[in-house]
Amino acid sequence: MAIAVEELNGTNCKTYLLTAGDSAALVDPVRERVPTYLAELERRGLSLGYVLETHTHADHLMLNRHSKNALSAEVVMHRASPSPLVDRHVDEGDVIELGGERIEVWHTPGHTPDSVCYVFEGGVLTGDTLLISGSGRTDFPGGDAGAQWDAVTTRVFELPSDTVVYPGHDYRGNTTSTVGQEKRDNPRFVGKSRQEYAAQMASLGLPLPERIQQALQVNQSGFEADEVRFPLVTDVARVTELSASELSTRLSSATPPLVLDVREPEEFVGELGHVRGALLVPMDSLERRLPKLAGYVERPIVVVCRAGARSASACAMLGKAGFPFVANLAGGMLAWNDEKLPVER
Repeated sequence: MAIAVEELNGTNCKTYLLTAGDSAALVDPVRERVPTYLAELERRGLSLGYVLETHTHADHLMLNRHSKNALSAEVVMHRASPSPLVDRHVDEGDVIELGGERIEVWHTPGHTPDSVCYVFEGGVLTGDTLLISGSGRTDFPGGDAGAQWDAVTTRVFELPSDTVVYPGHDYRGNTTSTVGQEKRDNPRFVGKSRQEYAAQMASLGLPLPERIQQALQVNQSGFEADEVRFPLVTDVARVTELSASELSTRLSSATPPLVLDVREPEEFVGELGHVRGALLVPMDSLERRLPKLAGYVERPIVVVCRAGARSASACAMLGKAGFPFVANLAGGMLAWNDEKLPVER
């Protein structure tokens, strides 16, 4: 029994239904269409086990707490995902079982740090890593054209040539392609070196996605725009960043910064732990806690979250509120743990 794949949206933004027997998974669901997905699952008598996200999206709303509960499935994303709504963090080589069939996770960063492809017998769901005759943009924070080149040319293009490619988007009316077709015809890659590809991606000059202000920070944080007054994404992009090693050094100085952790309480004491002495102020309470933080206005503040996305938004919020010495921990507690720096739980 092979995995069957069906695209559900009929638009340039793709959501896929994977089925193996009566077991099902949704790939990159769009929040507004969840009632339609539920009706289709019920009509076909399917049991939804997983929501598989290929990356953190900037052009549509992903699941929130309500729609996640409605689907009642395990949300799966790469460990670099910033969202607190993920149930299962996966990494390179992890396997998801669907009705006895195997879906392998390939970490393919480039479009975003948390981009993955889902590989199964005869097919690959490429998200925004590889599109039909194109590839996902790499000019967002954390984007890396060189890493994307590597992911496509040394990973995806090494799959059998008849492997069906299911992209995350298509703007030309295409539905699927094959690895062989993309390897032969994709103008982003054919005849180009890694350096030439990176230069090409840097010169695209693409406008920001129409819904990026409404979608990106909501998707990164798990909060709605009526719960957190998010800053402009252009302000977030200008936030100063520190590496984990730089923060560690500053914490050992005579004038250490305040470490402000904007994760949820369960994350603060969870698997990644927290920086010793960190002050927990969850994202949705930051604005109303600003008066109590006023005593730190002249002190350097380093803001921390899981992967560095929520904390970047919080840095922009603090800057707008008049805090002059604010920096973001690049890569968040993931980077802190990867450096094997001390944590408390």
